[in-house]
Amino acid sequence: MRTALMCSRVFLLTLALPLLAVSHFRSSPQGLGLVVTGTLPVFNLTASAPDEAGSPSKSRQNQLILGVMGIDIALEDIQKLMPRYSLGANGYMFAIDLNGYVLLHPNLKPQVINFQEPVTLDFLDAELEDENKEEIRRRMIDGLEGHQYIRTLVKSLDERYIDETERTYTYAPIHSTNYSLGLVLPLYSSYYLRANLSDQILQVQYPNKKTKDFESLMPNTFESEGRVFLAPRQYCQDLEQSENNTEFLLNFISLMEKVTPDSKQCDSFLLHNLILDTGITRDLADRVWKDKDLLTYGLLAVFAATDGGITRVFPNKAADDWMEDMEPHNSTFYRRSLDNKGYIFRAPYRDPGYRPSDLENNTVGILVSTAVDLEIDGRKLKPAVVGVKLDLEAWVEKFKILASNHSEGNPQGPRKQCSPSSSCEMDCDINSEDLLCVLIDDGGFLVMSNQQDHWAQVGKFFSEVDPNLMSALYNSSFFTRKESYDYQSLCAPKTESNKGAAPRGIFVPTIADMLNLAWLSSAAAWSLLQHLFVSLMYTSWMQAEDIMAENMEHREASCIMKQTQYYFNSLNATYSAVIDCGPCSRYFHAQRLSNTNLLFVVAETMICSQCDSMKLDQAEMRSEGPEQCELVEMPRYRKGPHVCFDYNTMEDTSDCGRGSMFRPSWLLLAFLQLLLLLGGCTSSSVGRGL
Repeated sequence: MRTALMCSRVFLLTLALPLLAVSHFRSSPQGLGLVVTGTLPVFNLTASAPDEAGSPSKSRQNQLILGVMGIDIALEDIQKLMPRYSLGANGYMFAIDLNGYVLLHPNLKPQVINFQEPVTLDFLDAELEDENKEEIRRRMIDGLEGHQYIRTLVKSLDERYIDETERTYTYAPIHSTNYSLGLVLPLYSSYYLRANLSDQILQVQYPNKKTKDFESLMPNTFESEGRVFLAPRQYCQDLEQSENNTEFLLNFISLMEKVTPDSKQCDSFLLHNLILDTGITRDLADRVWKDKDLLTYGLLAVFAATDGGITRVFPNKAADDWMEDMEPHNSTFYRRSLDNKGYIFRAPYRDPGYRPSDLENNTVGILVSTAVDLEIDGRKLKPAVVGVKLDLEAWVEKFKILASNHSEGNPQGPRKQCSPSSSCEMDCDINSEDLLCVLIDDGGFLVMSNQQDHWAQVGKFFSEVDPNLMSALYNSSFFTRKESYDYQSLCAPKTESNKGAAPRGIFVPTIADMLNLAWLSSAAAWSLLQHLFVSLMYTSWMQAEDIMAENMEHREASCIMKQTQYYFNSLNATYSAVIDCGPCSRYFHAQRLSNTNLLFVVAETMICSQCDSMKLDQAEMRSEGPEQCELVEMPRYRKGPHVCFDYNTMEDTSDCGRGSMFRPSWLLLAFLQLLLLLGGCTSSSVGRGL
């Protein structure tokens, strides 16, 4: 949709304030993808002839519009101009217009694009809304500059977790447009590493460093140094991209044999950081990982992912089950590790419809990751994330021992009845039939359990496993619920009946009825007769048949999905209570584990099913969106164009036409009415004669 911002004929007469109208982006039929259209009206600004006295000072410019000029700019081309990788994994830029709609935003991912309609998404819908962001949005619409530090909620890439973190918002208007540009950075992204491998000291210390590091990217080194996943970035213009990691590595190495990192066709910033990270991760594998017996520690793999785009997984066979994105900036574990302190545990996600029969033969791996904190000259950085993948079966045995609490007496003695006001011994191993011990992550998903029948449910939302206990944890304020709407989802069309039926018989006017009508009514009657003839030839008088369309295309359409996430409430670190339900009451104790995103819960097993609580929903579901009445009562702030000219001293109004209103002729209307009356009388006479 192209729009030209023309407030009046004198719009371009104020040449000191040029203004470009930029529409919302849309999809281009020419194959450019999403494009932004900039338009500008073109007026005839040539001076008119001097007046009769020959004085040129009274000459005026006419304001005849010659047309509208415009240009389509691919959104991809705009994104290439942004310093994406120097902003870090959680830093980004965005732009909004006077309506608060985003032009650029990392969460702007329309699934269905209509060529005729623009793509619109409000800034407060692209992010989780709060009062601080409402203020930022208002100030940006007003064209103000600013810099704000806020604490806000951030949704994870997989849209299952929420983190409370710090962000700085810096914004300023884009001159000569109706847009405002914003920059969002976490505190640890205020500085970034820029490797300079052309430094003479490094060249003396590592004369063949480039060649040696690139050799560690070769597939024949994976067995000894771990498999390398290379982020699919545009390191050089001639680099051929590939979705296959091995093929992309070979393409990269082949190109590096022909060009140098300082070549004009290559991005030296990306290449130098890549070479640096390749060498560091290779040394990590050689000096640390190789000397460790991973099976002794119950580990399936160790890994390191860097800001430079390298992910190294050791040993090589463990990389076969590596399901994370090759681009660290697009991985949930990488982003969440940067935003959180300590160790982040994450089990493979299982949707509510998952059944144990779908479990594969290999063991389940629990991903544990943490960010690498680096300080250089007082500047704090997080250039990488390291972690391990735990063998669930091996670590459940360790978990049972670590979670048990024995006195100095007989550890296998009878278990003392627990109560909220007294301490009690617990054994998550021997008393597993009576005692439930679980680890739940900060999103409410099951990570580990002492119940063997829960192993196949690891990764499920805990309310799917034990609704009664999860409801108690939520009611005890361990978890806070956040609901939001995704306006960019894709849904299957709603099931609707495609059958249609109608009576085949219709009222047929008689000849006398038709002759009694005026000329216009006669035309309508003739159309009705045509419909009657078609009904006689192609349909049945006896019954209405159901007709089903053939080869119907059930295309997915854009829809609204309601998302629900749970996250830790910072108030409670430990809590004990009884889930009161008469003879089915249960005692439970919950404890936050420091330096992790885990909640340790011990509870008595369910002895009856009479206390089943309402199950909490976490999976997204189709929705009609927020209440329309609430939106009307609390409309979001919007604003018209910054400038709109309705007068200028240079305007020549002599060429302007005078407005007039069409005045009907009463004599003509009376004459036409008389003709209609005469025609009606004549028709009636003919009808009686027949």
